[in-house]
Amino acid sequence: MAQVGNVSAPGPADNVVPLTGEDATIALVVDLDGTLATVDTLHESAMGLISRNPMRLLNMIGWLRQGKAGFKACLAAEALADASSLPLRDGVLDLIRQAKAAGRPVLLVSAADQRQVDAVAKHVGLFDEAAGSDGDRNLSGRDKADFLVSRFGERGFDYVGDSSVDLAVWRKARRAITVSASEATRRRVESFPVDVEHLIDRPSGLEKTRAHLRAMRPHQWLKNLLVFVPAVAAHSPGALLPSFVAFVAFCLAASSVYLLNDLLDIEADRNHPRKKLRPFAAGLIPVSHGLVHAAILIIAAFALALTTTPQFLAVLAGYLVLTFAYSLYLKRKLMIDIWILATLYTTRIIAGGAASEVPISEWLLALSMFIFLSLAAVKRLSELTDLVKRGATETAGRGYRTSDIPVILGVVLAAGYSSVLVLALYISNDKITALYARPELLWLICPLLLYWVSRVAMISYRGEMHDDPIVFAVKDKVSLAIFGLAGVLAVMGAVA
Repeated sequence: MAQVGNVSAPGPADNVVPLTGEDATIALVVDLDGTLATVDTLHESAMGLISRNPMRLLNMIGWLRQGKAGFKACLAAEALADASSLPLRDGVLDLIRQAKAAGRPVLLVSAADQRQVDAVAKHVGLFDEAAGSDGDRNLSGRDKADFLVSRFGERGFDYVGDSSVDLAVWRKARRAITVSASEATRRRVESFPVDVEHLIDRPSGLEKTRAHLRAMRPHQWLKNLLVFVPAVAAHSPGALLPSFVAFVAFCLAASSVYLLNDLLDIEADRNHPRKKLRPFAAGLIPVSHGLVHAAILIIAAFALALTTTPQFLAVLAGYLVLTFAYSLYLKRKLMIDIWILATLYTTRIIAGGAASEVPISEWLLALSMFIFLSLAAVKRLSELTDLVKRGATETAGRGYRTSDIPVILGVVLAAGYSSVLVLALYISNDKITALYARPELLWLICPLLLYWVSRVAMISYRGEMHDDPIVFAVKDKVSLAIFGLAGVLAVMGAVA
């Protein structure tokens, strides 16, 4: 009967008896994807290549004709997952160190391309040998089992793996060590005539759900409240219901974009002091799961949009096209990225008007464009000041340098003050004043916004701004007080 052990990471080595004597000659063989690393290096390499050059996706489709090993070889020639930033399992590293201390040979054997395996082995610095797929042979499943048996003989090695693909290898091993394997896989392994160890190192179902929800960035849904602006500005209660439908659809669509953006930015995020904690960068969610999740959200968004107007459906489609273009290409273009971000904010207002069939004034669109251009520049300014603190000079995946800070600060102030000027002109418009009993109260909002823009610019310049100005505004007590007072003035002007 198989001997079953339950080991929880970190610190599984404390429950494993060091091997000595004859056992010290038994090799410890470790898999890479999903075992040593919590992620799949093939998927991450593919996303990295697409991030750097989206047109290479067409080449990747062509590489599929060369089979798994050939595809991996072609991809490895173009891109490798950064070995130095991969999330590695502490529990597996402990097993490797224990085996090294016992004088055992330790190998990294993976279905990943040889170049990727070599890069990880070199970074870890604990392996005696490394073997991977070579373009002709896909070193996985039975091929890996045959390779290890030919090298060490049956029962001549211990194998550390994570999935059902490894069953053929565990069957030939002396000891089977599973890492975060499914319950079904663990049961299969326990039926083999081998010693078994289970290393349980995976998030619970609740933790996975939380990670997926966090990857959707629900706090960013606040931006989608802009779809209510046309209905509120027009004092049209009947437009609130279609605006709510538009709000939900935009939340779903925006979250799909955040998922895709994080997938494309995995490597850059892992080198950032705070963004490295994002679910994909931290290895909490596999790339493949993220792609499926994004696709489901897009389908749900369009299904909901079909219940509204054709105009809203067209605006939503345009929003997604623009955001995907931003994620894949435009975010690397100097200044263009800021304008695109501002445009995406304004698109939400246009979408609200399209869903509720409320006409939008040119003044409102101009106000939106200027204020959100200022906020988009704040986002870049905060990133640049953060680079100064870290001693860097250029943004990863962007076209900015720290020497650009004065120019970006100028955009923040110029666009922010222009928005207040547009608001003043908007308030003085005859059609607008007709909607308010005391329109003169609206003028008091202008100095409030002038102060807020100036304060945000100063905080950003000092490097004290949050990565996302929207999050800052929601958490900042002064900002909340200003927005609350502006809202009170607007209501008093309408009903007084």
